Amino acid sequence: MLTEQKVKEILQQVQDPDLHKSIVDTGGVREVKIKDGYVSVKIALNRTGTAEQMQVQQQIVNLLKGAGAESVGLRFENLDGSSQSQGGARHQPNPQMPPLLRPDNKTKFIAIASGKGGVGKSTVTVNIATALSRLGKKVGIIDADIYGFSVPDMMGIDSRPKVIAEKIYPAEKFGVKVMSMGFFVEDNSPVIWRGPMLGKMLNNFFAEVEWGDLDYLLLDLPPGTGDVALDVHDMLPSSKEIIVTTPHPTAAFVAARAGAMALRTNHEVVGVIENMSYFENKASGEKEYIFGKGGGEKLAKDLQTDLLGQIPLGQPTMDDEKDFAPSIYEETHPIGKIYADIATKLVKKLEK
Repeated sequence: MLTEQKVKEILQQVQDPDLHKSIVDTGGVREVKIKDGYVSVKIALNRTGTAEQMQVQQQIVNLLKGAGAESVGLRFENLDGSSQSQGGARHQPNPQMPPLLRPDNKTKFIAIASGKGGVGKSTVTVNIATALSRLGKKVGIIDADIYGFSVPDMMGIDSRPKVIAEKIYPAEKFGVKVMSMGFFVEDNSPVIWRGPMLGKMLNNFFAEVEWGDLDYLLLDLPPGTGDVALDVHDMLPSSKEIIVTTPHPTAAFVAARAGAMALRTNHEVVGVIENMSYFENKASGEKEYIFGKGGGEKLAKDLQTDLLGQIPLGQPTMDDEKDFAPSIYEETHPIGKIYADIATKLVKKLEK
């Protein structure tokens, strides 16, 4: 079992990149908190906002997870006491650090999570992203569901990312930039990788891709609370999170686990989306609650957040070959209007 003393012993292996001394010896281990397998550590380095800090961050996460931590939360400050996002000229971010991960980056990260598969999380992701783009926002998607990647197919993307002058430029459609494991796998082959390899691929999506200026970057997380979801939480300590569920009480109960993990890793759950809420009979106009009622409302109440929207069962009508996208609803489609309303709520909530 991990204790504060054990954590400090483990961190004795980590050196400050500038001082070449253990962060324990420099007094850089400022705070250690342990609760239910979650380890939160506050670290002080001689300089923050550098590419070397990212290496330190990854080393700490790997060491603590290897010692039994389920999840690791990290905060950094300078040894002189100033925070990572403050300080004078000598604390300015290193230009070699990936722009997307710099402390002064203005992009808002929104992770889309679910407790289980099959609730339509990826469908929700691509439609929120498209709706945000229609509002004039600069939007990107990282398809972090590496085993179950589906975003390129859902958006009807038939091109691949381009490599120009050793830089990777994401594919783009409907004004949304996209990176996915699906671009690097031939013929829909299964991905048979272990956790560390998946984490490395995710890190590449953040660090090696030229995203440009983004207002929002959405992350389509794998269902559940496994390694990939934990890696994303560790990489993005300030991410916002949306939990997707169906109205069935059991689905909402399982989804609560994903919400609990977000809260334990200091992410803010900004809302719940209830998908497959009902089926509207075209002949009678009546709503049929095929999967039950109330799951989304109960989950939002349990997580003390908002129910952003209830999305019925449906199918996009877009069939123009030029804009073919099996899962993207037209702006004028009734369900497309629901997504537009959700996107508007998100903008008001995150930009107030």
